Amino acid sequence: MFTLSRFKSLVSCSALNLESSVDHILMHLSALDNLPLESFKSTRLYVIWGSKMNSNYTLVVTLRDILQVVNPTQDDWSKRFQIINDLRSVVESLEVLRGATVEPFGSFVSNLFTRWGDLDVSIELPNGSYISAAGKKYKQTLLLDVLKALKRKGGFHGIKYISHARVPILKCDSNKDNISCDISINNLTGQMKSKLLFWINEIDGRFRDMVLLVKEWAKAHGINDPKTGTLNSYSLSLLIIFHFQTCEPPILPPLSEIYPRNMAADLYGVRAVAEKNIEDTCSLSINKIKADRSRTINRSTLADLFISFLEKFCDISTRASTQGISPYNGQWEDIDTNMIWQPKTYALFIEDPFEQPMNCARAVGNRNLMKIAQVFQSSHEKLTSPNLTHPLAVLVRPEVLSIMSRSQVSSFGGINGVNPGPQVYRSPVGNVRGGGAHSQLSYRNNGGGGVQVHRGVRARAPAQVQQQYMYQNSLNGMVNPRPVVGGQGQSQSQGQSQVQGQRNMNQRPVGQSSQSQQVQQMWRPRSEK
Repeated sequence: MFTLSRFKSLVSCSALNLESSVDHILMHLSALDNLPLESFKSTRLYVIWGSKMNSNYTLVVTLRDILQVVNPTQDDWSKRFQIINDLRSVVESLEVLRGATVEPFGSFVSNLFTRWGDLDVSIELPNGSYISAAGKKYKQTLLLDVLKALKRKGGFHGIKYISHARVPILKCDSNKDNISCDISINNLTGQMKSKLLFWINEIDGRFRDMVLLVKEWAKAHGINDPKTGTLNSYSLSLLIIFHFQTCEPPILPPLSEIYPRNMAADLYGVRAVAEKNIEDTCSLSINKIKADRSRTINRSTLADLFISFLEKFCDISTRASTQGISPYNGQWEDIDTNMIWQPKTYALFIEDPFEQPMNCARAVGNRNLMKIAQVFQSSHEKLTSPNLTHPLAVLVRPEVLSIMSRSQVSSFGGINGVNPGPQVYRSPVGNVRGGGAHSQLSYRNNGGGGVQVHRGVRARAPAQVQQQYMYQNSLNGMVNPRPVVGGQGQSQSQGQSQVQGQRNMNQRPVGQSSQSQQVQQMWRPRSEK
């Protein structure tokens, strides 16, 4: 008889390849009908976790599977656009904010957010055509007005006013989808940083994939939360940029080659002019980099890049005692000899390349720096160990693993014919939601005890959603589309399509169709629109 012990022995048998083991087990699933469902679930996890596999091949497949789960769907984009519209209605109800615009920034604009990512929004105050400059106290007063309006209008909960932050913010969660929102005033600098990160991804699409993977990994190990003294997501993105600058051969140049000045200091005067100058400079630089035929192409897989990323920062706590990380120059720099950096007052210094000499890792203390270094070290050891079991144990949170196992995304873990139960799952942010509305994968009972999995569209800022959003809101003047057409970049980019096609062998992000490769017109440099 095909018993539970026999099931496990087949999986753990070193003479059997894991894939053939699972295939062999699937032939005998009918014999498992007499097993309790919970026993079967534990056995299923045993298939995922308990087998020794080729580490490099396994990591390549696992990273691909994680991306399939964490990539936002078109529905995720639509929900966030709806929240922006809801916040716009709140702002419109306040006389003191008449003429203000509500503009997103952060990972949503840079296209570096996951399905569970939050939403950053800036309320831009009217100042004619000029960039508005409001003091911190005035911003705090306005945010209190917004707080009261949010409570009156409803639709949001968990509203918190953070006045002591360098940039005062309101935090709230949407009632419908429980998406966390951070609201600030006049954060044009944040908007431009987000656009620059989006443009950087145009050089090499592996950057975005790495950011999504590293974010999930960092959350799994508790080192992606500045409120607890660890790294914020912006710092993680800069670490990845730095890694791409310092690998062999380099994937990205020093950011000084993309924008050679302090971007934050250049945001003054007429807003359209200031933004256009920055966009034109970046567009020209990026087009030049992409067209450079002499540039050696780095063909590393995501697995190679992820492992080398962990290895590079294993000694981060030691090096940080005397050196800081400079994505602007693309190298470690001695803190004592860098003339624009402040004296060593932080445990870790990650320079903000767009707002020098700001330190993006200022929340990290000495104790947490040791923890961060230990996470890099232990993760690297586990993923490169010859005794590796499944890397999901290192790379994702238990909640994400649960979604992957039930959704049958994992190439090795899924077993057909098992009903995962009600259409409810626990999201990694800790809230139970209905599966159809928020999930990457929707489940439908096929009536025979099995499950059909319908994969959502993992679109890269779906063009139709953006265009609808821009059309609707440009009509009422609540969004600043600033559509500038043409320029040298357009003809350049057309002439470079063949060259870039050669360079993108490993660069299309996982789960994105060729149609969804259309860039976000809303945030593309004008000269390329």
